[in-house]
Order: sequence, then C-alpha cells, then structure tokens
Amino acid sequence: MSLDELRQRLSAVDAELVKLIAERQQIVAEVSAHKIDTGTPTRDYAREREVLGRVQRQSDELGLDPEIAGSIMRLLIRSSLTHQERTRVAAEGTGAGQRALIIGGAGKMGRWIADFLLSQEYEIEIADPSSAESVFPRVEDWHELELDHDLIVVAAPIQATAEVLGELAELKPAGLILDVGSLKTPLKTNLKRLAEAGCKVTSIHPMFGPDTRLLSGRHVIFVDVGVPEATEEARALFSSTMAERVDMNLEEHDRLIGYVLGLSHALNLAFFTALSGSGELVPHLKQLSSTTFDAQLEVASRVAGENPHLYYEIQALNDFGKEPLDALVQAAEHVRDLIDNRDEAGFVELMERGRRYLDSSDDQ
Repeated sequence: MSLDELRQRLSAVDAELVKLIAERQQIVAEVSAHKIDTGTPTRDYAREREVLGRVQRQSDELGLDPEIAGSIMRLLIRSSLTHQERTRVAAEGTGAGQRALIIGGAGKMGRWIADFLLSQEYEIEIADPSSAESVFPRVEDWHELELDHDLIVVAAPIQATAEVLGELAELKPAGLILDVGSLKTPLKTNLKRLAEAGCKVTSIHPMFGPDTRLLSGRHVIFVDVGVPEATEEARALFSSTMAERVDMNLEEHDRLIGYVLGLSHALNLAFFTALSGSGELVPHLKQLSSTTFDAQLEVASRVAGENPHLYYEIQALNDFGKEPLDALVQAAEHVRDLIDNRDEAGFVELMERGRRYLDSSDDQ
C-alpha cells in the first residue's frame, strides 16, 4: 500500500474509535442514571480493577503495549466518573429555590464554587470589583445587597476575607456563611465573632485547584468554628460528590498546611529561582533533561503561573509557616554539607532514611 492508502486506513480506524467512545459515553449515562435510582455508589474500585485487568490480558494476547491500552482505559474511566459525579450532584443537589452569594466570585476559585453550586440548582449572584466577565448576575460591592441569601461564600484573598467576615459579623445575615481560605488562623478572630453573633458560620478548604473536574481522590477540609450545624450544612454540599471530607480544628489545619502548601510551594520557588539565576535557558536544559528534571520543571511551571499574591499570603500569614521553611533551609544545607565533606555514607543514609519514611507513609 502507498503512504496515502495507509493513512486512509488509519483515519478510518480513528473514526471508528471516536464512534466507540461516543457509544461508551452513552452507556455511561445509563449506568449513572441506574446508580442514582438504586442508590449505588458512584465509584466501584473492584470494577475498575476488573476492567484494567481485562485490558492487560487482551493487550498481551494482541501484542499491544499494555501501557498504551491501560492509559487510554484509565482516561476513559476518569471521564466516566466525571460524568457520573456531575450527574449525581445535579440529581441530588438541594439548591433548588435557594440563592447563593459568592463574594470574590470572579476569581478562579470563586468561579469554580459558582459553577459547583449552579450544578445543584442554586441561583447564583456574584460580588466582585474585578472587571473579569461573568455569566452570573453581578455587583461590584457586596455592601449594596440585602444579604438575604441562603448561602454566602467568601472566596476573596485571605486578608480581604478576614475583613469581609468581620463586617458580616456586624450585619448578622441569616444564611449559611463559609469561607474557602487556604489559611484559617488569620480568620480566627472574625470567624469567632460571627459565631458569637449567632450566625451560621463554618470554614472549609477545598484541597484542589479551580481546574479540577473530578472530585474523586480530592479532599475538602471542614473546620468547625463552634457552630456544628453550620458545618454539617456545608458538608452536605459535597455529599453527592466523591470528595473525601476531612474534619480538622483551626490550628491543626494551618500547621499541616505549612507543609502541604507552604513547604511544597517554597521548594518549587527555590527550584525555579535557582534555574533562572543560573543563566541557563530552559530550552537548552531540556536538550539533556532527565525524567526527574522534567517532572520537577512541570510542577514548578505550574507554581510560577499561579497567583503570586495568594502564594505570598500562604507563606507570610500562616502562624505555623516558619518551621517548614526552616526545615527546608536546613535540609538543603545538610545535603550541601554531605557533598562538601565527600560523605558518601551519610548521603546514602539520607536517601535510605527518606525512602523508609515515604514507604511507611504509603502503607498508612
């Protein structure tokens, strides 16, 4: 066959693949409806293992690289779960007839919250001074509103969130009030004021970015601030999703965030700062890059593209943030000292100790 003829055969196969994917998605919709009708959980890990195992066996029989087939099937499973989760959220959501105000709703996370609540049939209103476009009704200043909403979400920067919560404590709206801040200690005083004012207030932290579509494997942290019924009402917003709902107190949240966000952000800040100061251009480095470098560069690139003001707040406003940063500096100095002293035994022990630590965390 000629090259053109071979390409035509490939195009025909590609067209059939697209048709089969579309047919699979139609079946997924029926599966989703059946699970909702029968109260069956959205995710079935045993079924996923069965499907992937069958793909592995079929790949071996056909002489196909199982990694290729497995990657495609995992992508299809993820797409299926996303469809099922969204369908369930829409079917089981309790927002019909209720109004939600999102203060800071033009930001990335604010938009995610707005879309999430819309899927539960909340009527959405945005308050944000930004000039960014919004598909929702919007005002620049939330003070113009009567605040008679069933739900008020504060999705502003951390310092602005603290100010908004303080003003809400004076106004005492009747609806559920919650923030989605990455830190809680800077909000502590005004969260307490809201609770003491008799408001239904709680605090949550979605541990994912605004580009997240599937909540399976993701965590949402709930920080009760003295009004447990408000926390339960907030938890119910995510009951139809596959997100892991985690309860923490305020101080524990920020202490752990110092490592989960503060340390990981600082590590990547240091990585791209060292690269940019080296005088070496990234395209040149990529010519001889390794798997580790490529993976680290990808993460660092995402960090560099995030909101620098938010990342500064996460570092600077956390009462528990200094310890992880000190630990990072000490660790880097320790590695440098091992190299300077040609201490191979110490270097090996450092890596083995790290491996034991990480292996033990995988087992828990």
